[in-house]
Amino acid sequence: MSSSTAQPTVTLPADVRMPLLGFGTWQAHGESAHRAVTVALESGYRMIDTATAYGNEDLVGRAVADSGVPREDIFITTKLPAERVGREQRTIDESRQMLGVDQLDLWLIHWPPTRGSLVDTWRRMIEIRDAGQTRAIGVSNYSLAQIDELIAETGEAPAVNQIKWGPRLWNAPEVQGHHERGVVLEGYSPFKTTRLGDPVLNRIAETHRVSPAQVVVRWHIQHGIVVIPKSVTPARIRSNGDVFGFELSDEEIAAIDAMGN
Repeated sequence: MSSSTAQPTVTLPADVRMPLLGFGTWQAHGESAHRAVTVALESGYRMIDTATAYGNEDLVGRAVADSGVPREDIFITTKLPAERVGREQRTIDESRQMLGVDQLDLWLIHWPPTRGSLVDTWRRMIEIRDAGQTRAIGVSNYSLAQIDELIAETGEAPAVNQIKWGPRLWNAPEVQGHHERGVVLEGYSPFKTTRLGDPVLNRIAETHRVSPAQVVVRWHIQHGIVVIPKSVTPARIRSNGDVFGFELSDEEIAAIDAMGN
């Protein structure tokens, strides 16, 4: 993979730079989680995504500490579970302790709360960010209508909305809606939402002599959508991140977009 300095980023509020390529850790447990994050960092990934609900923040933190990569070069995201609404401070304290960091780079509300107020939770997130415990805050699995509620009541939009995304879920109005609100779209499960055997992806992959998975990752990046491919297999981790040596044409991007129609 190219060096981190060559990797594209997107700018969040307060000039926080977030890599467009990150490494997901959902369902990664035990030594396989530590090894996967270690391989990802060795391969050049500089954004690691975890969550309280994943139960692996301590393993992620250990891999980050063991990597030798300077803390300021690694962008760390974790998430507040919806059921911990009302315990935001305790939750972020525990996350920072397990990750071994004084400050998160991005803290997300994992799912819209099923109890309490969306807005009250968002106000507490803002207070915690303003206290310096995380550089940026956002949400995950929120609709545009729910984001609008947060903006209307607090005057502040989430920096990021992390949602399930991939070529078969392509939705231009959804992308435009996030852009208009100043919210960065981040996609998870890029391969689970895609049929990697699709002829369109295979044709484009053959043209560039890469894998269909690499095409999917590159497609996200060229759209300016943050992507967090996940694997615990070292070869796949390296391959999924090796996407800076080729570029999709406008025609190829349009053909992939059409998979969502």
